[in-house]
Amino acid sequence: MAEARYKQLVDELAVQIRAGQLKPGTRLPTHRRLAERHGLALVTASRVYAELEAMGLVSGEVGRGTFVRETAMPGGTEADQRALPADMLDLNFNYPALPGQAELLRGALRQLATGGELEAMLRYAPHGGRMHERACFARHLIESRGLAVEPSRVLLVDGAQHGLAVTVMALLQPGDVVAIDALTYPGFKVLAEALRLEMAPIPASGQGPDLDALERLCARRRVRAVYAMPTMHNPLGWVMSASRRRRLAAIARRHGLLVIEDAAYAFLAEDPPPPLATLAPETTVYVSGLSKSVATGLRVGFVAAPEACVPKLERAIRATTWCTPGVTTAIACAWLEDGTVERLESQKRQDAMARQLIAGEELAGLKCVRHPSSYFAWLPLPEETRADRVATALMREGVSVSTAEPFATSKHVPHALRLALGSVGLDGLRGALRTVRRVVGEQAF
Repeated sequence: MAEARYKQLVDELAVQIRAGQLKPGTRLPTHRRLAERHGLALVTASRVYAELEAMGLVSGEVGRGTFVRETAMPGGTEADQRALPADMLDLNFNYPALPGQAELLRGALRQLATGGELEAMLRYAPHGGRMHERACFARHLIESRGLAVEPSRVLLVDGAQHGLAVTVMALLQPGDVVAIDALTYPGFKVLAEALRLEMAPIPASGQGPDLDALERLCARRRVRAVYAMPTMHNPLGWVMSASRRRRLAAIARRHGLLVIEDAAYAFLAEDPPPPLATLAPETTVYVSGLSKSVATGLRVGFVAAPEACVPKLERAIRATTWCTPGVTTAIACAWLEDGTVERLESQKRQDAMARQLIAGEELAGLKCVRHPSSYFAWLPLPEETRADRVATALMREGVSVSTAEPFATSKHVPHALRLALGSVGLDGLRGALRTVRRVVGEQAF
């Protein structure tokens, strides 16, 4: 009978929420009050809310209670990229581009067509790339990232996300504990969930993760790896100091951690400290790509790994894509060698700085966490302002943003927006941010 009553209550509340009888943002009774009202055990009342949360209808917030979610949540607030109307201003995903890049591609394709290696592009390449291609990326790593690595330790992949995927597939096992920032890149979070890794959230402490918290975690749990973005963290924009990096490397050595260093946005930071891979090369896998620095459609990434890890990584590449496409790899190598990538990275740093200046002007007066040369901004919302309602209101105004939910790895999901600044024109960006400021102000009351 108790089981039937519990299920009936879940169904009743779900119907009321979906019908709009319980409006988004409504604070529901406490677990104890719900139990008393319906004659349930406290554990059963908690189970009711847990099931509603699993259905995406409510959200429990530590210290605040349980709230009805916005069920008309736009797709743009989720981790997966979705097609948006042509007139929608996209502040959800970053795909920065500069004028003239299409002509660059046209010229590169003409050059390929007249070159002498077309036959080779029709055949399989080695799983990690041809050695001269790996050497090309190794030169890029030392020249642009300050990471000296032998070509044999560099593997080519289909973008940084693929690099993260093959790293996890090759070097971790289901059930392994991975230390991860409490707010982090959603692509790794999706990977960890798909491959059944246990994510152990580490809170932020200033410009980096709380390393004391990491030490305590390693003392009480068998942590297998740590996922880090020391240079241009997404979404918080921090660049970790040299001293923090040295301590993180020391913790990794002391506890035998694999370090997965995600450097997808590292090109945006001017003169950052050396990568973690230079401080603990025997235990760090460095992952990056050309999607953000050149073009998101190019899908060429690179992984620099300890020698002992290379065969396992090559096997994971074989299991997923076999090898990178010859045409895109050839274009990437040509642009690395003739300085095109270096020039585009410099121009995009300047572009990101210009966009941050606009963000500073249009979001003045709002608390905003951002780096002066990043392509994103983190906007914590005023007290009692709910992120799902703000995101839905913005979608109705023609602006797509992300809430904190895709980035959060802990049970506490802050009410905040992550604003991608790199995907619309400068005038469109200014107007979109002005709309964000107005809607946040309206929703705060």
